Amino acid sequence: MVFVLSCAEKPDFSETPTLSFQSFSKQSMLQGSTNEDNVTLTLYFTDGDGDIGYSIDEFQQNLFITDNRTGDLFTGFKLPEIPIEGSKNGVSGTIELLIFTTCCIYPDGIDPCEIVDEFPSNDLSFDIYMLDRAGHISNTVTTPSISLKCY
Repeated sequence: MVFVLSCAEKPDFSETPTLSFQSFSKQSMLQGSTNEDNVTLTLYFTDGDGDIGYSIDEFQQNLFITDNRTGDLFTGFKLPEIPIEGSKNGVSGTIELLIFTTCCIYPDGIDPCEIVDEFPSNDLSFDIYMLDRAGHISNTVTTPSISLKCY
């Protein structure tokens, strides 16, 4: 689930998109291997040439989230195309992403998603960046940690 809101004022933004962390909807979620829990992640963005997102018939992802516990890609999103009207002077707005739960990771080869009394939680944070249609790569934003409850 992705929402993008933008404004059509005449800002002076760089053609390279920028991201900043705004908030998580809550500070913890329960571990799970399916969509058992979730958190809403809110980001603020700017882009000087307004070429964020892709049309409905394009299948490219352009926002990428890495799990900092593993360094692996956690998920990717396809942001919707922002209409040309008003975007020639840049766009800014918020992006809300629904992030579904994942499994806890344990030391010593213990299987993920197990319930292990010695490890009641994991700190979960993400690195996030986006790519515009011109190929400009944004800065990478690191989120604060939320608690992933392992029970």
